[in-house]
Amino acid sequence: MENIRNNSSGSQMLKGYLMATLFYEPSTRTRLSFESAMKRLGGDVLTTENAREFSSVAKGETLEDTIRTVEGYSDVIVMRHFESGAAKKAAATATIPVINAGDGPGQHPTQALLDVYTIEREIGKLDGIKVGLVGDLANGRTVRSLAYLLAKYRDVKLYFVSPNVVKMKDDIKEYLTSKGVEWEESSDLMEVASKCDVVYQTRIQKERFEGKLNLYEEARGKYIVNQDVLKVMQNHAVVMHPLPRLDEIEVDVDSDPRAAYFRQAKNGLYIRMALLKVLLLGW
Repeated sequence: MENIRNNSSGSQMLKGYLMATLFYEPSTRTRLSFESAMKRLGGDVLTTENAREFSSVAKGETLEDTIRTVEGYSDVIVMRHFESGAAKKAAATATIPVINAGDGPGQHPTQALLDVYTIEREIGKLDGIKVGLVGDLANGRTVRSLAYLLAKYRDVKLYFVSPNVVKMKDDIKEYLTSKGVEWEESSDLMEVASKCDVVYQTRIQKERFEGKLNLYEEARGKYIVNQDVLKVMQNHAVVMHPLPRLDEIEVDVDSDPRAAYFRQAKNGLYIRMALLKVLLLGW
């Protein structure tokens, strides 16, 4: 897929196919990378941004009715929703493929795929790695999905570094334990960073703190990746972030070759091209 992306003439393998992007929450990387992926493979895109306000949902239309309508216009639906489990509900309704592009604080499976792809490209392996998940682990759908996916590899160890109010939820911990994956909670980012192959930073998600801004302020700014963190990291290790970032990675980190987050975002295009190809044309 990287070869197709780098070919100025692109590909026509999905010519005649239409993808609908149905986003009820804001998105930059996920929506644009899916749309770019479809167009680079020769397909077309129907898109609605901020569907929560600018679609018939604002009139009270149910998710099921929306999906039944949109599938009549398209061959695949890419959906981001503010409720956990909404993608599963949409997939149960639709007769065409539905891709979960993030469902509230639930899951973000395509992000996990691109994250694992990035780790393998950057580190050279997935078995035996140590990954520090940092920041908002309670609301961060990206870290939840990544933890699930990393459990499929051998001898992986995960470190959870977060403020008390946004610790990793028990369902993930129980799943990892059931799969024999070693995990550890820590309050010391410097110590964890010195051990890990990947420091996966996330932002504290203000939009998930409805009516509890005092808790948001308590969590924000507690763990920041800066030059001090880089100094203790191993030379081969990388810093990742699903983006967007606020102040949890200082800007001067960007120039360090171990800062992989913009390469990570670019990899999303390749993964989503491959996913669309598989869903619409098969292996």
